[in-house]
Amino acid sequence: MVFRSKIDKFFVITIAITLLIILAVCIIPLVLSKSTVAETIVVLSLCALSIGLILWSAFFIRYEFFPNHLFVRGGLFRSRIPYEKITKVTPTSAIFTGYRIMSSRDGIEIFYQNATLGSVKVSPKNKSEFIAELKKHCPNVQIQD
Repeated sequence: MVFRSKIDKFFVITIAITLLIILAVCIIPLVLSKSTVAETIVVLSLCALSIGLILWSAFFIRYEFFPNHLFVRGGLFRSRIPYEKITKVTPTSAIFTGYRIMSSRDGIEIFYQNATLGSVKVSPKNKSEFIAELKKHCPNVQIQD
């Protein structure tokens, strides 16, 4: 079963501001200096690559339930979480801290053994259905409301 990430207005505004800053940092030096065509192409290519990477990581997030593991994917960031390693699920609104593959302040934090930072934060569109599916695969998981 596949779940998409919920996207809220706060997250969209944050990403939009970030992209505007990247554009300003790329374009203002080109306008203020006498740069060659090659320099302009390189700077604009790096700018487009940076913006594309951010958009891909932010807006193409998926959470997939496989027979043996939960697969969390957002751009270049991916986690394969075995069900037997999941210990606890709690609600979270911390969108800027920790290892997160989410695009909303209304999310959940999944704690599991062998995690680099101890947990991963996700924000599925249908949170209650996601938690119900997680309970099917992990009957011993502790779920806090």
